[in-house]
Formats: sequence, structure tokens, C-alpha cells
Amino acid sequence: MSDVQGRQVVVGYDGSPAASAAIEAGALLFPGAHAWIGHLWTPPFASEELRKRLWTGTRNINVFVEAIEREGGREADRMTSVGVMLGRAAGWDAEPLVCRSYGGEGLRLAELADEKQADVLLLGSRGLGGARAVLGSVSDMAVHYSPRPVLVVPHPLLTDEYDALAAGPVVVGWDASAGSEAALAAARRLFPEREIVLVAVDGDEETPAPEEADGVTTVRVRAAGDAPGRAVADALSAVATERKASLVVVGSRGRTAVRKILLGSVAMATLHRAHRPVMVVPQSPVRETE
Repeated sequence: MSDVQGRQVVVGYDGSPAASAAIEAGALLFPGAHAWIGHLWTPPFASEELRKRLWTGTRNINVFVEAIEREGGREADRMTSVGVMLGRAAGWDAEPLVCRSYGGEGLRLAELADEKQADVLLLGSRGLGGARAVLGSVSDMAVHYSPRPVLVVPHPLLTDEYDALAAGPVVVGWDASAGSEAALAAARRLFPEREIVLVAVDGDEETPAPEEADGVTTVRVRAAGDAPGRAVADALSAVATERKASLVVVGSRGRTAVRKILLGSVAMATLHRAHRPVMVVPQSPVRETE
């Protein structure tokens, strides 16, 4: 599908301010999209407040389990309905998607996005940026396992970062690898009406430009520092700030021009250091359904 109004998005929603902000940001990036508001119903399947009210002692354990199923399920449905209302208020065609999960939330959300053949999996991050980055988060897990692009929206966004969402250019990290080619292709497909700013981060040698780059502006920068992944991420973030970009797009695999870099380290560093939405595209993205 080429119509930007026909995008399909799966959102990971847990009722947090970060998740709510991700819906708001996602609706600006993908206006008019069809969205599944996905909530994972995980152990202990009910909030602490509900469990305290329902507990009547070990003699009534079966009654307690039944009550947890009933009241916890209602609580999960209610939370998801709030996300649906937020999505619809922002202009999305939103519907609920409540799934029971026993752990591995990032992996399960990636599976849901693939099952729904979504164009993108959208997640909000809590403290996923700068010094507060926490490896092993739901966002990290989803990025590692999702066969679909994963868009992570940091919370909170500053005013200029938020204002750029509706029409700002898209910054794409480029190192001439298969991963960066996939990132560029996804940016063109998902944001056909926006300016694409291709950022070639040069190391010892100049990075070859893409063979076909019509409608793409190429910016060359040099990464500085002893940690290549972080250096490239900082270079991408700096260009995004200068250009007032709506988001940064990177591939999840591939070499960088600054060589000897661990697979995926640029993607993860960009997620943890950029203060704008970051979309990570798998090297072999799933093709659109005809």
C-alpha cells in the first residue's frame, strides 16, 4: 500500500504516560492509520490494589484465582479501552488488542505486530535515552526480535521535538550496508511525502552514496570518539536536531563506516542516546502484503 492514510500500526500500551505520549506522537507521524492498541495481560494478572481486596486467605484460594481472572481481565480491558479512546481522539481508526502473556513482553509485541502484518510496531519509552537507558527493556527486546520496523518514542519530548512530528524531515543513518539500505527503503515507503535526509557517517574512508537517491538529501559527517556505536548515534542525533527532524531511522544490522563495530550497536546506541523518535528497521524487512 502506498497511501499514507492506510498505514497499520500495533501499539504497545500499558497505561503509562510514555505509552499515551507514544500514541499522540504516532498519530502525527502516521495520520489516519489503523491501529491496534495492544495490551499484554501479564502475571499476577491484576493490580496490587485488586489483589489485596480479593484476598481472603489460603482456604479460599480457588475463589481468589477465579476472582483474579474476572477482575484482572476487566481491568486489562478497561486500560486498553483508554488507549483506544486516545487513538481515536488523535484521528486513528483504533481497536483493542488484549493478549495474555507470561513474560518476554518485547518478544510478544513483536509477534503481535507480525501477526497483524503491521507496517510498524510503536512503543513508548520510559527513561530510554541518555544516562537512564536500561538494557533489556521491552523496547530493546522488541527491536532485537521484531521482523517489522519498531518505532520507539522517548518520553518526554521537548516542544521543538514534538512540533517536528507532523511534517519534519526523516533522518536516515547510512553506511552502505544492507541494513542501511533497508532503513532507507522503509523511510521512503512509510514517509513518501517527507524530505529524507541521508546521513553518511564517514570514518577512515568515505561511505559510498546510494545508487538511487532521487529526492534524498545526503549529509556527510565524521564520527569522533573511541566508542563507534555511540559516536555514530551522536552524529545522527546532532543532524536530526539541526534539521528539526521528525524521527531518526536506522538499520538493525550491518557494518558502519567506522568499522569493527558490533552488529546492532549503532541501532541500540541511537535508541539510547537520541532524544527524538527512533525507528529501527530489520535488515530483511517483511514485504507489504499485496
